[in-house]
Formats: sequence, C-alpha cells, structure tokens
Amino acid sequence: MDLVIVESPAKSKTIEKYLGKKYKVVSSIGHIRDLATTGKYGLGIDIENGFVPNYVPIKGKGKVIKELKKLVKEADKVYLATDPDREGEAISWHLFDTLGIKENKYDRVLFYEITKDKVLEGIEKPRKIDYNLVKSQETRRFLDRIIGFRLSKLMQSKTNGTSAGRVQSVALKLIVDREREIEAFKSEEYYTITAKFKDFDSELFKFKDKEIEIKTLDEAKEILEKLNEEFKVESIESKNKNRASKFPFTTSTLQQEASTKLNFNAKKTMMLAQKMYEGIDIGVETVGLITYMRTDSIRLSEEFTGSAFKYIESNFGHEYVGYVKKSKKTENVQDAHEGIRPTSILRTPDSLKAYLTNDEYKLYNLIYKRTLASLMSDAKTLQTTIILDNNDYKFKSTGSVITFPGYLKVYQEFEDTKDNILPDLSDKLNDYIKSLDIIYEQHFTKPKSRYTEAKLIHEMEELGIGRPSTYATIMSNIRDRGYVNVIEKKFHPTEIGIQVTDRLQEYFSNIINVKYTANMEEDLDKIANGKINNLEVLTNFYKIFDETLKKAFEGMEKEKPAETGEMCPECGHPLVVRKGRYGEFIACSDYPNCKYIKKEPQVIQEIIDCPNCDGKIVLKHSKKGKVFYGCNNYPKCKTAYWYEPTGEKCPECGNMLVKKNNQIKCSSCDYSKEN
Repeated sequence: MDLVIVESPAKSKTIEKYLGKKYKVVSSIGHIRDLATTGKYGLGIDIENGFVPNYVPIKGKGKVIKELKKLVKEADKVYLATDPDREGEAISWHLFDTLGIKENKYDRVLFYEITKDKVLEGIEKPRKIDYNLVKSQETRRFLDRIIGFRLSKLMQSKTNGTSAGRVQSVALKLIVDREREIEAFKSEEYYTITAKFKDFDSELFKFKDKEIEIKTLDEAKEILEKLNEEFKVESIESKNKNRASKFPFTTSTLQQEASTKLNFNAKKTMMLAQKMYEGIDIGVETVGLITYMRTDSIRLSEEFTGSAFKYIESNFGHEYVGYVKKSKKTENVQDAHEGIRPTSILRTPDSLKAYLTNDEYKLYNLIYKRTLASLMSDAKTLQTTIILDNNDYKFKSTGSVITFPGYLKVYQEFEDTKDNILPDLSDKLNDYIKSLDIIYEQHFTKPKSRYTEAKLIHEMEELGIGRPSTYATIMSNIRDRGYVNVIEKKFHPTEIGIQVTDRLQEYFSNIINVKYTANMEEDLDKIANGKINNLEVLTNFYKIFDETLKKAFEGMEKEKPAETGEMCPECGHPLVVRKGRYGEFIACSDYPNCKYIKKEPQVIQEIIDCPNCDGKIVLKHSKKGKVFYGCNNYPKCKTAYWYEPTGEKCPECGNMLVKKNNQIKCSSCDYSKEN
C-alpha cells in the first residue's frame, strides 16, 4: 500500500477514488505542529543560538500524529501531497520530520487541481521537499512571531491596543495616513459650463487652443455673457477602438473583484474558493471545480486554452476566438502555477447551479466567465468626438457605441457596457445648431476616498507588501482588533487604531513602513529561490528590531486609563476603566497597592426568544468570565451562542445568525454578510 497525505479531509476521499485501491489517502487537517510559546519572550525560537525553533504538536493533533505514524510504518511509499505553495511545502516538511519518514521512502507531489487527470499526472511527477521554500516559509513565520509577540506586548503595556504585526501594522498605517490626508484636505471651488441640446450635452473645455479652468462664480458669469445660443459644429471625429478583456484571476484580483462585484470580503472569497478547489459533489462525481486559488500567476495551460478556444468557436463563432494574454510583469513561464480558472470549460455555471450554494455559484460564475472572457476576442467600439465652437470657446461631447461585443458576450454583467449615443451631425458640419440652454455648475474638489477592502488589497499588491495568501487574514485582523470600523464598505480608523499607529511610528518607523516591508518580501522570495541565506536576513533584522524595542519599552509614555469620576471606597484614589481579558472593568488607579474592583449589579439582559424552547436567550458569563448568550432554561435547554444572536435565521442552513465584529454570520455554516 502507498500512503498519500493531503491537508484537507474534503479532498482525501476524492483523490483516493482517482488513484485506486493501491493508495490510501489521509489528511493531516492542516498543520500538525507549530512554534512553542516557551523560552525567552515566549517566542519558541532560540535566537542567541542561530534562530533554532522549538516545534511542538498543535493542541488536539496528538491523535492525528499517532494515526499517521502508524500508517507511515505500514506503507510501502509515502506521498506528501500538501498544497502547492510555500505553506504547503512547510507542512510536508513538518510531516516528514515529525512522522520520522525515511528519505528513500517518500516523494513530494503537487496537485494544482483536483481532477482525475491532474491527480494522476501529479503522482507521476514526484520530487523531494524543496528546502528553500521551507526556509522561506519558516523565516516568514519567525519574523511574524517575533514582531507579533514582542510588539503586541509593547502595545498592550503602553496603549489601548491589543496587537501589532509585520504587515498588519503597515496596512493599518496606510488607512490612518489616508484618513489624515482627508482631514488635511482643503477643498477648492471650481465651475463647469455645459451647453444643453435636444439629444446631448456638450461641456466647455478650451478657449481657442488653451485648456480652461473656471475658479470663481464671477469667471463663470463672465464667460456666459460672451456666449450665444448658436454653436458651430467645428469637427466630428469617429474612431474604431478595441477594448480588451482582463487577465485571468490571481488571488489578489479575485479578492478585489469579488469584493466589488459580489460584496464578498476577502476571507469569505478564499473560503468559498478553497471549497471549490478541494472538490464539490456534482452528482456523477466529486471533483475540484477550480485550480489552486493561491497564485500570483495569470498563465493558463496550453491544454486548457486549447479546449477553451474550441468551446468559444463552437458556442459563439470563429470571430469570438481571442488570444492568450501576456503580462507586462516579468513572469516565470516555467512556474507550474496557473491563474485561477475552472478545471473544465465544459462545466458551465448553469450546469452546476443545482450543486452549489448561492454564494458558491456567484463566485464560480465570476471565475468561469472571467477566464472565458480572457480568451475571447476584443470588443469593438466606435468612439465619436464632436467639437462645437461659440465665440472661440470650445465645447466637447464624446460618445461610444459597441459595434462588436467580443468578450462582453459573456462578461457584460461585470462591466459597464452602456452605449452613449450621440446624434448624427454630419450634415451640420461647419454649420450652426441652436442650444436649448447654457448653464454653469458649482463644484468642489474632493480628497482621495477612504480605502475599501478591494482598494486596500490593490494598494498592498502594488506596493509589494504582504502576499495574496495573507491579505484575507490582514483584513480580518484590523477589523477584529478594533483598529478600524467598516462604514459603507470603507475603512475608518478608530481612535485605538490611530493611537497604535502613532506610537509605532515614534520608534519603529524604520521597520513599520512600506519600503522595509516590501524589501523583506523580496528577501523572502530570494530565500525561496536559494539566492540568500535566511539566517543572514533574520540576524540583520533582529539586531535593529531588538535595539529599537528596548528603547521603546524604556521611553514610550504609557497611556493612562480613563477616570470614571468616582473615587475608590477603600483608599480614596480615582477609579479608572481598565481592560481585561474579557472586556472592560472599573478598578482603583492605585493598583497594585489597592486591588479594589467595582462589582456591577447583575442585570439579566434578555436578547431574543429561544428558538428551541419557550425560554429567553440571555447574556451570561462563563466560569472564566467570558461573555456568551444562552437559554435561561438551562440545563433543560442547552441552546447557547458565543456571539450575540440576531433572531434571524440563516438563508443557507436555517440556523441562527449572530453578530460578529462588523458582520452578520451564521452560528453553524459559513454564511456571512456585512452588518
């Protein structure tokens, strides 16, 4: 028997069916071990002796490790088939090391899509663990642990914040910096002048050959006095232009487009994509519907493009067959990763709708049509520009009409395809037409808009900070830590978010900045390619970081807790609001000399009617003080939720919806929506 170890239980049964009786496929259920939280600063890393990690089994994984060890001993051959990226490579190494697999007994295999052909192809192309990829992942983990643990400790002791992170804090700084740009922005007044005609409008843009700007009301009125109702049709120019489709999705562009077009946050998008990659039961079989969803590549395999071109010609006609697009960015064409695409062009969204949840269908439809559109011919448009003259003041109207839909035949629901039709004035060229009215409008310049999740992800990618696989976690972290509020899909930094950013910039502006973080990402890539030594990167980083951190602990002023206006009944010092593990509480400011804590009178807070009995769901506290929501008929009724229930049922599974951070989530399944 040959043993295949994958990360996810969801795909193990599917892969076992593809491989046959000779193979047993099991799951590690993700990582089996991680850095300990012991040793100096609780890092689980011996920094003084060359950054030696202390790895320990993840809590609850003892049984999994024991079972895997038994299966490894019984197996003739072990195939490590964890995900095809750096994280997956690291998990394979942890399995190899923890399970005591012999060098001559294992192979590393990669499955870029969970379909029979590709799984069999992966088994036939084995290799050994790539230790450069492992070192790159391990270095990232070390950096995140060191910065996360030690900076978070600093923030907890000096501010009202709870955490800081290598990339998280830079992303937060972008949001805070944008907020300050908005606050500092001074709006300027300006005016536009528009001529109104029966079927179109025309806007003033030049005086003779000079671009015109109208800054004041007096200027606008002065121009209006020089205009009359007669306009000369000075020129009509029509041009045929091509409109090309976009590239297939990468992780980043999928997250951005799903946010903009489907209103999915990055975390939800990745969760849905993961499920479709691992396999969906479509009646006749369980199969992966999309390729691996963590990729920077836009490349598509020749096998897929060949089948897609045939599909396009057969279903739309030869004139709709396009071409394979090449990125302007330098891309390694040898890279096995492809863009995110359907595993078969024949599995259309409509043919799968009955087997997918509503959200899965929406995302699959977006991925399928984006991929198909990327291989279709350009849309053709006729763009018309009309220039009108009125006493040397030039007015311009532009129109656009789609003359051939091309890729828009399948992607029009995701793009603005509305025609802007201008009247045919060819018989009026060098002649005069009469306006219905000429008006001026007052405007004010506006600052840059706040970041949406999609815009922040785009900005981070452009700046080279973080990696697509980490964006979803970063977006969640800055919300969950209370550093931002999401209002109408836009990030607004909270007072705590601004405070944490400012304190970090006082001492760590040399590390918590875009340039340093982007350079570190490049170093991690170089480690992965075997071009630099990871210990050199870690040593150089830690020397700067440790010295700066010591100065910060000594010199950073501690944020004083807010006073309540009451005095301590035991010692007379002011009472203050403190933060504990389970929320805020009121205590004496003279702690530890006085340990008085004000006990609030217990008020039973009824939330909703219990959905499972005639009781009420009320706010409760666990033995450790953690807030939860449970039925007042306990123990007769054991209905309970960790987050506040809304009283509404989930449209996907019928269970209770709860409020978590800025979202409404299902207490049972993965359904979520913005609050």
